[in-house]
Amino acid sequence: MYRHLLRPALFRLDAEDAHHLTLRGLELASAVPLWPALARPLSAPPAPRLRQEVWGRAYASPLGLAAGLDKNGVAVPAFAALGFGFLEVGTVTPLAQPGNDRPRLFRLPQDGALINRMGFNNGGAPALAGRLAALGRRPVPVWVNIGKNKATPNEAAAEDYLKCVRAVQEVADAFVVNVSSPNTPGLRALQAADDLGALVRAVVAEVEAGRVSRLSRPPVLVKLAPDLHPADFEASVGAVLDAGAHGLIVSNTTLARDGLTHPHREQTGGLSGRPLTERSTELVREAYRLSRGRVPVVGVGGIFTAEDAYAKLRAGASLVEVYSALIYEGPGLVGRINRGLSALLERDGARSVAEIVGVEA
Repeated sequence: MYRHLLRPALFRLDAEDAHHLTLRGLELASAVPLWPALARPLSAPPAPRLRQEVWGRAYASPLGLAAGLDKNGVAVPAFAALGFGFLEVGTVTPLAQPGNDRPRLFRLPQDGALINRMGFNNGGAPALAGRLAALGRRPVPVWVNIGKNKATPNEAAAEDYLKCVRAVQEVADAFVVNVSSPNTPGLRALQAADDLGALVRAVVAEVEAGRVSRLSRPPVLVKLAPDLHPADFEASVGAVLDAGAHGLIVSNTTLARDGLTHPHREQTGGLSGRPLTERSTELVREAYRLSRGRVPVVGVGGIFTAEDAYAKLRAGASLVEVYSALIYEGPGLVGRINRGLSALLERDGARSVAEIVGVEA
């Protein structure tokens, strides 16, 4: 129904208008009493092979929602009801900001891709904290992706990240330090090893100081770009690990335009979707190799099928995330990938996801 009815209708609209319309529908669905709780057992029936424990927390599926789709956490119950194992909301900044001028989101259908230059448009960390707190107990872990305000200079960026931590500390199941978006001027410069190490060390210290129980402290992950030179990527991974981060997300959107055919390829911004499939899997493998499996790696970029997700798991990802494929394939994608992953694990005689993580790294 999505492919033949809903998607054609949505794709007649401006990409961002369609995004807001869909998100509004999911927000309304989230408010329907009992619906999300009743829908999840149908969309995500128990699948023992998909279950694993990461950072001391149970994940019913390795498949999560990537940041950027629900920046303000308005539809957490509805997304959980689709069958995701976890959700990443944001990017959120200390102060609300409108982001870049429109148009700023573009579809490239024949390439299976999106280009965005949104610019961290969001309602601010305090608003997100209030919204997540109002939900009470959530069916899946909710990670918060944090960044700096556009007007904040890089030399003061660390304080913006710490403000975000303080605002959402009590409601975040994990923090994702975003230094790799191409749509905030100068942000990617924070990936330089020395700057990145100092930033991550400050965030980890703030998180550790903010919770009474060590068991309740959310892990800190760092999201890296796919456009780093191999030597810089290695240096950044080393800096992240030395600073005490608990995980890596590989990778963010790319500035590369290799092989694209759609006229929108000329638009500025970060590219996501199918063109990143192989590149992000290669980087997952490299991150796993560099970290020697010491911290979990989250693979994101161009996952459209269970086979795509399985390749990233075997390359070294403990968890994976989708975004662009959801726009093209619709809500049924989540269940299809979960069922496909279960079948692939059964085919290979694996009793759990953990048994195949990194076997091809």
